[in-house]
Amino acid sequence: MDARKISMITALTALCIATNYALVGVYQVKVMDFIVFVGGFCLGPLAGASIGIFSWLVYGTINPHGFVPQIWLATMFSEPIYGLVGGLLGKKLSSTNFNDVRLRLSIIFGAVGFVSTLFYDMVTHVVWASVFELSFFFAISFGAPFTILHQVSNAAIFGVSTVPVITVLEKLLGVERAGVSKK
Repeated sequence: MDARKISMITALTALCIATNYALVGVYQVKVMDFIVFVGGFCLGPLAGASIGIFSWLVYGTINPHGFVPQIWLATMFSEPIYGLVGGLLGKKLSSTNFNDVRLRLSIIFGAVGFVSTLFYDMVTHVVWASVFELSFFFAISFGAPFTILHQVSNAAIFGVSTVPVITVLEKLLGVERAGVSKK
């Protein structure tokens, strides 16, 4: 990895942490997942996964909702899914002109946010149930409203924001999808 890529991973990790603290009072509506996804899309799956791990490494350790090691590990190793999926999509769509398929891509990105969040929430709910010795059924039932809110908010954020944010990153920073720079 070159210095530019490392600095972008660091900046996106800091942005994830800062936005999580800024939105601490808005439960289940966060932009961290989106930032990790965009990081993966623009920088590749490994970089995106790193952003997810590093973000939870810090935020999870100094979490205003408390620190539970098992849940911290579950979130830290589930968050990278957004970066991995973003990186794989970035590679697949590397030659796509966003202006030609903007609406279709927005729908795809919204669906990706929805499905990725379902996976993330299922893992974290199962771990939560295990830590507090609750049944899997209870965890899923109790967590359903939170999961739905998280999925719907991520679907909206991913669907509305991915194309414009990636377009801006490409123009302003010279970021190339699944690479580092065009310059």
